[in-house]
Amino acid sequence: MKGKNIVIIGGNSGIGKAVAALAKNNGANLFLYSRSGKGSNQVDVTDDGMEFLDLPEVIDGLVYCPGSINLKPFHRITVENFQSEMNINFFGAVRTLQACLENLKKSGNASVVLYSTVAVQTGMGFHAGIASAKGAIEGLVRSLAAEWAPISIRVNAIAPSLTDTPLAKQLVSSHEKRSAFDKRHPLGRIGTPEDIAEATCFLLDEKSSWVTGQILHVDGGMSSLK
Repeated sequence: MKGKNIVIIGGNSGIGKAVAALAKNNGANLFLYSRSGKGSNQVDVTDDGMEFLDLPEVIDGLVYCPGSINLKPFHRITVENFQSEMNINFFGAVRTLQACLENLKKSGNASVVLYSTVAVQTGMGFHAGIASAKGAIEGLVRSLAAEWAPISIRVNAIAPSLTDTPLAKQLVSSHEKRSAFDKRHPLGRIGTPEDIAEATCFLLDEKSSWVTGQILHVDGGMSSLK
């Protein structure tokens, strides 16, 4: 990854921050954007008029990290809630990909990494909003991987289970809650941002140059084991 230009959306906390740290250690040139950033690094992906300033002319890797956790019974999820989930998780990714496409083309070997959730493959109660939005991401990944393969842009997604990030803080706010979630995973613990960062950097790296259109489950066994 040395010398590669890596653009990370949402790179100031959680998984994005861990990806940025690992990519930097591997010698990448980082371009970080977030809603809380300052100056040219500030961008609101939910805004139809959003604009990325100071993008590198060539983008070798693009990682889209913004997401949400809004777990509710289906009868309490409003249409507006669904629209909000879609806006940040799906439409924000679409806006970002369209804004970066021409720069990705110039790489000659670009990699895009998006994020899904274990709840798309494995039905989970109270996840209708996020599972719907991330299900759209998985469809987008496969479609773009097919469409962009001839222009040497790989597109993959990682589908984590619960990961210890600021976004999930409320879910693991006590020892009892964390212990309960740990026990739900066959490997006996929830994920860390570093777990997901390692998988992300694999997909960004040339070591995965024959991998595209895949949904990589990094979930402690949650999606396939009992």
